[in-house]
Amino acid sequence: MKGTYIPRVVDRELDELLPQLPAIALEGPRGVGKTETARRRAKTVHQLDDPAQGAIAEADPARVLTGTPPLLIDEWQRVPAVWDAVRREVDRGSPPSRFLLTGSASPASAPTHSGAGRIVSVRMRPLSLSERGLDEPAVSLRDLLAGNHPDVSGRTSVGLDAYVDEIVRSGLPGLRSYRGRALRAQLGGYLNRIIDTDFEEQGLSVRRPETLRRWMAAYAAATATTASLETIRDAATGGRQDKPSRSATQPWRDVLERLWILDPVPAWLPTPNYLNRLAQLPKHHLADPALAAAILGVDAAALLRGAEASPRIPRSGLLLGRMFESIVTLSLRVYAQAAEARLSHLRSHGGDQEVDLIVERSDQRIIGIEVKLGRTVDDDDVRHLLWLRERIGEDLLDAVVINTGPEAYRRRDGIAVVPAALLGP
Repeated sequence: MKGTYIPRVVDRELDELLPQLPAIALEGPRGVGKTETARRRAKTVHQLDDPAQGAIAEADPARVLTGTPPLLIDEWQRVPAVWDAVRREVDRGSPPSRFLLTGSASPASAPTHSGAGRIVSVRMRPLSLSERGLDEPAVSLRDLLAGNHPDVSGRTSVGLDAYVDEIVRSGLPGLRSYRGRALRAQLGGYLNRIIDTDFEEQGLSVRRPETLRRWMAAYAAATATTASLETIRDAATGGRQDKPSRSATQPWRDVLERLWILDPVPAWLPTPNYLNRLAQLPKHHLADPALAAAILGVDAAALLRGAEASPRIPRSGLLLGRMFESIVTLSLRVYAQAAEARLSHLRSHGGDQEVDLIVERSDQRIIGIEVKLGRTVDDDDVRHLLWLRERIGEDLLDAVVINTGPEAYRRRDGIAVVPAALLGP
């Protein structure tokens, strides 16, 4: 559904980059808002998902290089030769602000040339909590990354019910006006299209769609965990012997990553040798926690009742806690990208030490973040952050607990406590 444009954090990145770069590729899952964001900057639009325009581009890729710039080439991956045409045009000396490319998937066969150094990719994700307008952010991730321990203050009336509502409501802008059964139908249709259509378009025929659906549900059940892929495969089939083989599930993962539906958080592997024996498995996340809730068949009421996911994945804590971590992770990825920082997680072998999220600057100095589903923070909630501070010293720029409480403040030990609704870019 069409509606008023929701300003995005990535708008600021584009405003900074476009006047200096000849070509930008805006990438992310279908429905995330790429086309609308790019259209606001474009003077000419070539829509390659339109059969007529797509056929013209197939016959003569250079045709999409014409028009008043900035030129938007929408869904470029449908005609991969367009990428090389743009790259060659940039090599010839295109001026800044010439091309915007948007794509909802990486093509099944990669372009002849990567475009590195010519076409700059910018990731676009579903709406962060600050973009959804729950409250006015009072604490900036960019300020925390500056390393000067800024004042942390602010109050919010946003409570648990509102966060749970946002988990299931979706950060895809076109779905924001739907509620209840209509929203569930839209999310179900989105997932069905992935399984029934997108896999085929990516060149992979799915012979057993229900097996793929069960595997996706098992992956969703593993949200915010480092469960092994073997564990996820076992959960997808209830431990039966006819589980899909590793050779079968690897192409599924590849396609879902090309569609930007899987969005795992990598393990933090610091270059300075002050930590050792760190686990290297990623934390599992879907692009939008609402997709995870939809494929698991859980709504807000079920999450608030403490419902667990089926299929079951060994995990600590409630599914709701993992889902809250996932929506916080989504938001932090948006904010970190705007600040030219990276997101990862820390876990030692055996899990003795664990920090939910690490935000890393280009100089490898970091912020440690714990995510807690609760209104209060006690000493036990910060022990891993204190351990990290002791181990890496001044390379820890700040330490934060993100929770569902009413107030932002600093504890006596210097650790910041910030309600999720009050954190912004």
